[in-house]
Amino acid sequence: MAAQVTNYQCPACTGPVHFSPETGKVVCDYCGSTYELKEIEALYAEKDAKAAQAQAEAEEKEKVEAAAEDTEDKEQKDDDRNGTEFSGDWDMTELNSDWGADAEGMKMYNCPSCGAELICDSSTGATSCPYCGNPTVVPGQFTGALKPNYVIPFKVEKDAAIEALKKHYKGKIFLPGTFTSNNHLQEIKGVYVPFWMFDGKADASATYKASNTSVHRSSNEEITTTTIFRVRRGGNMSFEKVPVDASTKMPDDYMDSIEPYDYSELKEFSTAYLPGFLADKYDVTVKESWKRADKRCETTVKAALRNTVTGYDSCVTEREWVNMERGKVHYALLPVWLLTTKWNGKTFLFAVNGQTGRTVGDLPVSKGKVWAMFAGLAAGFSVAGSLIATLFI
Repeated sequence: MAAQVTNYQCPACTGPVHFSPETGKVVCDYCGSTYELKEIEALYAEKDAKAAQAQAEAEEKEKVEAAAEDTEDKEQKDDDRNGTEFSGDWDMTELNSDWGADAEGMKMYNCPSCGAELICDSSTGATSCPYCGNPTVVPGQFTGALKPNYVIPFKVEKDAAIEALKKHYKGKIFLPGTFTSNNHLQEIKGVYVPFWMFDGKADASATYKASNTSVHRSSNEEITTTTIFRVRRGGNMSFEKVPVDASTKMPDDYMDSIEPYDYSELKEFSTAYLPGFLADKYDVTVKESWKRADKRCETTVKAALRNTVTGYDSCVTEREWVNMERGKVHYALLPVWLLTTKWNGKTFLFAVNGQTGRTVGDLPVSKGKVWAMFAGLAAGFSVAGSLIATLFI
């Protein structure tokens, strides 16, 4: 892990700042504010102390969490999940940190601002963090990183990703100019996002109460007949590589929005896919992802059984039972183009699926453009009102 470093950010908008040799002052890259060196040093002296304290608290928290792992494991085994039983723990034997000769050509970056740990080949330079946009990334020691089992290579080129963003921006008349700048769009970065992938199989059964209703009319009466059925279903299902996002920096709703990926294009991992791209190191462990994987498998098998019940006017689930047998866990990297922009103290993250080009991201609104439009409309109404008044005089 790299040493503790404090990133200097603009006090006005939290954007990245740099020292200007021409003025001898610190200048914000986004809002243009300038500061004396002593002013910035005084501001960050307190932040340095807080950062050190936060690091000590984080280390203490890790110790507490480690002590609680045994308790969590027991709770995991005892959880019947509404009639769902789980056999064994997930098999992590395929996960290892042996990179072999490839390790010599790898390096790691750490972002002291958001905590991202990024892996890349030695020829790839990282000048800013793809998640928070801060220009300071610190070279760290390449140790303790698991080697991925699989990867989906980038299919969308950088120029195509930029075009996808332009299309996302198109028609947004209140968008700040910063977002439409071609120079800014060139800062987009290709990042492999980490995922755990779970294999398993399930036996399941369910009982449903179904009904059909018919109406018969005669000359003087209407008869409604409801027939009740008890429907039973059972079967088994195998799961292969059920994905669970393993990065806290990449918002889950973003990954959900740019999915799906075509998992038939998963390749055996090779460092040959990394040049020119960054790979985010996972910070959500397999154990922390178990419940999400269990839930996805459980929900899928229950839905599959329910979808076989057809031909009825109504159907209500009475009982469900699932026995889930956990299998192997794999580590995979999925391609995403990321662009980070700061505006009025907020960070905006945009993501483009590196396989399909699907784009997601929240857009800010420039208040200046909004007021300019309303001012123009007000002036137009004023002129129109004057003309109408003149006609009636």
